[in-house]
Amino acid sequence: MSNRTLPLTDGLYRYLLDASLREPPLLRRLREETAKRPDARMQIAPEQGQLMQVLARTAGTRRALEIGVYTGYSSLCVALTLPEEGYLVACDVDAETTAVARRYWRAAGVERRVDLRLAPAVETLAALERAEASGTFDFAFVDADKENYGIYYERVLDLLRPGGLMLVDNVLWGGRVADPEAEDPETLAIRRLNERILRDDRVDMSMLPVADGLTLVRKRPRAEQD
Repeated sequence: MSNRTLPLTDGLYRYLLDASLREPPLLRRLREETAKRPDARMQIAPEQGQLMQVLARTAGTRRALEIGVYTGYSSLCVALTLPEEGYLVACDVDAETTAVARRYWRAAGVERRVDLRLAPAVETLAALERAEASGTFDFAFVDADKENYGIYYERVLDLLRPGGLMLVDNVLWGGRVADPEAEDPETLAIRRLNERILRDDRVDMSMLPVADGLTLVRKRPRAEQD
């Protein structure tokens, strides 16, 4: 027994997947195809995708938002949980990787639920705010360029409804956030966001040691804010 999170050895990680992962064949094929790419480190872990599905369903998600699509594993996980009338606004700038995502969305029969915006996410989020979408999204996943994480956090929080859920990826950043000698712009941006979320009385939060670190952020209704 332990009162702190166990370190995951290769054997224990394999057991975790064997004992808990319910990955549909199409998601597995997407993950295996992506693993052959030179930038495959950008792929989320399958257990993280499954957790996202549980959280999206728990939040009763109808309107979802994703910042950073890559080859579409996370967006496919979320789109599969949406009701027929639900939709996901997916933000990315890479036409090549998102072409892979489109192919799998189509194969899963969820392509019409995904509104892919190929533009800088800052511009897409601003456009959503101008379209009076603030306070209307149920669920959001942030996994894009780290130096803009602070901007994404504030814009996404505005777009979430009270009680809505935001997931922020890579918050442990391979352990570099805990290395005092790591002062590159990306590490500094993640550290700043982690500190901001911890002190933000507009939200409930929990940082989890899932994959590269995942912070769950629930937007508090005004009556709950300190």
